[in-house]
Amino acid sequence: MFQMTELDLQGKRLLIREDFNVPICNGEITNDKRLVAALPTIRTALNRGATVMLMSHLGRPEEGTDDPGMSLEPVAERLSELLGQGVRFERDWIGGVDMHPGEVALFENVRFQVGELQNDSLLGTAMAELCDVFVMDAFGTAHRAQASTHAVAQYAPTACAGPLLTRELESLERGLRKPQSPIVAVVGGSKVSTKLTVLKSLLAKVDKLIVGGGIANNFIAAAGFDICSSLFEPDLVDATRELMEEAMAADVDIPIPLDVVCAREFSEDALPINRPVNRVSANEMILDIGPKTSAMYSRILEDAGTIVWNGPLGVFEFDQFGQGTMDLAMSIAKSPAYSMAGGGDTLAAIDKYGVADDISYISTGGGAFLEFLEGKTLPAVGILETRMV
Repeated sequence: MFQMTELDLQGKRLLIREDFNVPICNGEITNDKRLVAALPTIRTALNRGATVMLMSHLGRPEEGTDDPGMSLEPVAERLSELLGQGVRFERDWIGGVDMHPGEVALFENVRFQVGELQNDSLLGTAMAELCDVFVMDAFGTAHRAQASTHAVAQYAPTACAGPLLTRELESLERGLRKPQSPIVAVVGGSKVSTKLTVLKSLLAKVDKLIVGGGIANNFIAAAGFDICSSLFEPDLVDATRELMEEAMAADVDIPIPLDVVCAREFSEDALPINRPVNRVSANEMILDIGPKTSAMYSRILEDAGTIVWNGPLGVFEFDQFGQGTMDLAMSIAKSPAYSMAGGGDTLAAIDKYGVADDISYISTGGGAFLEFLEGKTLPAVGILETRMV
């Protein structure tokens, strides 16, 4: 796979696919970490004499419809501030734009283009005709075969990996392909159905598997405890039990919570109630792990050689149900293990508890991070590898 830093960029028109899918409220970007992460790529291209054209998606607009609420214009404004030079914002770009070396432009939301989600070859060809070099730098979208991540790479004169994508892949490779034992994975989330395949794949890679959130509720139910009004997927209890049996056969420990924090309603004002895991009442729902469970997980993480973290352990958005996730974050931060974290909720938790500097590697991707954990070839990476042939 070619890397952008290996190429002669002088006088070249670069089309760089970044992941600028950032939260925007009332026209203001509330978290610009993904923009900051892309700055080294942009600066490297400029320093080497290239013309820089940037493209990204934002949100999930109806394809082919210009939705002002999902315009990338605020991103262009913020990028100008961060980069220290003007970033042109181009609404109508697919037919080509007049630019010169040293200039930077951000194109409007690629999902406004018909054919983006379908990986349309004609749209990919049109994108490819804009550039001399296509640079895939958006790990967060690498698991999607779409026009701006896949088809354009197929038809561009040259296609390569950007520094951000390269760094993501190398860090994940280090943590997952050559990990230091014992290996502990922490997988949280609301539904076990969305992560059942990754949980199964992790059994062949880890020594211990900590589950959290609604996923943990399924494991608690599969272990024979009554979770009462808690969020879970009853039709997957048997599948969860089978996974637990597979884990036991593979000598992988999946610790079941000893105690939990419950509430009688799901709200930011709900009163937290600590319960042993076998004492949840009929009108209560589990929203976090309890202190005994948190202490058990902390001991596991202290002894880890490698930690992979994706997903919170409870409803951490409500402070009274965030203690478990906060304790987890602090334990990972204190652990001497090589730690990797990825996924939107995970990044939010890392920000909330201020542990970013103590996590070995924080991935910008969510779905891509999970698919990499599963051992899948990411489509946008796979197409770059074929371009070397």
